Amino acid sequence: MTLTDLPAPPPQGGLSYAAIETAAAPAGLAVYAALHPRLRPVQALEGGTLVLLGTTGDFWPVFSASAEARDGAPDPVDRWSERVLGTLAANLGGTAHFPFTGPPYTPFINWALASGRFFTSPSQMMVHDRFGMLISLRGALHFKQEFDIPPPPLADSPCNSCPSRPCLSACPVSALADGGPYDLAACHDYLDTSAGAGCMTGGCLARRACPLSRSAGRDPEQTAHHMRHFHTR
Repeated sequence: MTLTDLPAPPPQGGLSYAAIETAAAPAGLAVYAALHPRLRPVQALEGGTLVLLGTTGDFWPVFSASAEARDGAPDPVDRWSERVLGTLAANLGGTAHFPFTGPPYTPFINWALASGRFFTSPSQMMVHDRFGMLISLRGALHFKQEFDIPPPPLADSPCNSCPSRPCLSACPVSALADGGPYDLAACHDYLDTSAGAGCMTGGCLARRACPLSRSAGRDPEQTAHHMRHFHTR
């Protein structure tokens, strides 16, 4: 099947959680979380329904075929996200929000943690109940109306049932400690060495070590892209 990065209008039956999933899937996006701000108060929004969208294993081939990936201009993934999620919002009757526009920046961490599908790992990095630590939120859609959303699948953090906690031991320079803080300088210093090449091309070893990260289906080229933007010095 040929993937398209232009989200379609909702199927017959109107706006629903399933309709959003269906419209987002051809762009390589999935619903990472959804919540009702009336019931789970969050920063910057009141009422309605908030849906957070992130990448799936299908995302990178879709993005790679896009105009943004090929035009040589800065920030191709962010520009793709603005175009595709903007189209999705227009088709579905919502408002698009993005984690990369600002300052002031949209409080995506607050939204994610309030959803009940993201948690703070022992290493202090966020972990998702399905995608682990290989999280790539591309934006969110806010709708004025409330519609049914499924409850979070887990009652508490998946880290509570992870006895080995490999996110704390996988880093070669121990940049991540239980409860933090994150030794950012040690991380960047390591990435400057030849030994850090594996992290640059394959992604952060701590993030990859999370057992749930294996289900993310992340394309290595996508991870390498994110690492180049993280480690720019």
